[in-house]
Amino acid sequence: MTQTSLPWWRGAAIYQVYPRSFFDSNDDGIGDLAGVTAKLDYIAALQVDAIWLSPFFLSPMRDFGYDVRDHKAVDPIFGSIADFDELITQAHAKGLKIIIDQVWSHVAIEHPWFHESRQSCDNPKADWFVWADAKADGSPPNNWQSWMGGSAWTWDARRKQFYLHNFLREMPDLNFHCPAVQDAILDIAKFWLERGVDGFRLDTANFYFHDRTLPDNPARTYDKPGEKPADIPVMMQRHLHNVCQPENLAFLARVRALFDQYEDRMTVAEIGSEHPIERMMEYTSGNQRLHTAYSFLMLGDRYDPTFLADTMATWQTEQAQQAWPSWAFSNHDVPRVATRWANGDQQRARLFNALLTCLRGTVFIYQGEELGLTQAEVAFENVQDPVGKTGWPINKGRDGCRTPMPWQANQAASGFSKATPWLPINAKDQGKEVDVQSNDPSSNLNFVRQLLAMRRQHACMRLGEFKLISKESDVLVFERVFEQDRVFAAFNLSPSAHEIDLPEALAPFEPTLVIGTSTIAHNKLKLAAWSGFVAAVK
Repeated sequence: MTQTSLPWWRGAAIYQVYPRSFFDSNDDGIGDLAGVTAKLDYIAALQVDAIWLSPFFLSPMRDFGYDVRDHKAVDPIFGSIADFDELITQAHAKGLKIIIDQVWSHVAIEHPWFHESRQSCDNPKADWFVWADAKADGSPPNNWQSWMGGSAWTWDARRKQFYLHNFLREMPDLNFHCPAVQDAILDIAKFWLERGVDGFRLDTANFYFHDRTLPDNPARTYDKPGEKPADIPVMMQRHLHNVCQPENLAFLARVRALFDQYEDRMTVAEIGSEHPIERMMEYTSGNQRLHTAYSFLMLGDRYDPTFLADTMATWQTEQAQQAWPSWAFSNHDVPRVATRWANGDQQRARLFNALLTCLRGTVFIYQGEELGLTQAEVAFENVQDPVGKTGWPINKGRDGCRTPMPWQANQAASGFSKATPWLPINAKDQGKEVDVQSNDPSSNLNFVRQLLAMRRQHACMRLGEFKLISKESDVLVFERVFEQDRVFAAFNLSPSAHEIDLPEALAPFEPTLVIGTSTIAHNKLKLAAWSGFVAAVK
């Protein structure tokens, strides 16, 4: 099977754009769709295959677009449907695919569907949301907890019932056990597919269904060595009954059947589960479910060679060959990898960019990762994220990874906008602006361009087997192999220098990409602290 005979998304590099913070075309302090269109040449020059757009739909913006009021309308702060159509046209002309977020598990409380549902127990949309009576003592139906804090149930005086919300109380959950809800969601999907989008990123894709008997979730146990007890209620229980229900698979099959009516379209699921690999495989196995999925497995704190190698190994099994993974090291929900793993060090940030590019699967690059941007410290008075507002100072929220892209040095708001931006520019990233790095051949930006060009050039980096050579002594060594195409990679993920023996069959190498300092002599590769070596094998 040749590289060109496989679907475009398999092994693709996809660039995540958070529109509010990408580029402000009309100088109101908020990024917009026209701003994304204006920067398409920049994105195309990265050598990525597609753009994932975070939500731009009509919304009260309590959760910045993940609380949707109208799934078929563009919020005016981002522009118009005509702006979206123009973005699609221009992106396709430059060879870029467009993937958009679809938030289906819940809606904004202002959504017309919820307005009708809450009026009575017998209206046409009465069962479109998850309603339940109070217990005899007036307490909620069960112990389910919200990821935004507090109970996952809120009392509604009109219905005289509780409604379910796994997130903010102003974001009621849809009832996917209702066939009419599924039909309405698929109608939304068809609306955007007909407009030419190339795929969907499905927000919280394992949250669509709940156990209709509403049993309590059991307490979480802590039996792994070194495991620390959770410090927030939602993490103190195992989510056995409010997520990852078996009925989800039948609905995903309906989604896939719709997508199969269109050419070259794809779905990628976001999965938050205590068994992330198992769910990723389950949701993407075969040709009747989703195309690919990512989890929070690599959006946490662990990146040691054993963890990475073992994770890759799970995708080399016979079962896994029927599924396909996606990976991200950063996104709009977690601290940036340049801070979380690299501690602000730019060489380490470069090392992790290279590592991501070499993994087997589809990879997602969050805007600013190519610049080595770090997590911002946002003062409490500037906090916008509802998570930060309620969790401060223990949980400062997600604003620190959402600050605006720095485009130009020595410009107001670093060239993002001529107005005061919705979040402050990260002062720690002064000197990392796009115009500065574009003119520096040794910059992080130009290094990432080289990495992604190499990934595009070599079929093995997109599609090949992950062949582990070593995961010892803080050094991860492996090959990517596809037919006759081979790339060798070694990453020293430690503050100490290491030397490894090179298998004789690997030499000689094509021109290489070196991170930090590495030398080859007498069939040995010496890697300085936090250094890496990536090379094609002749």
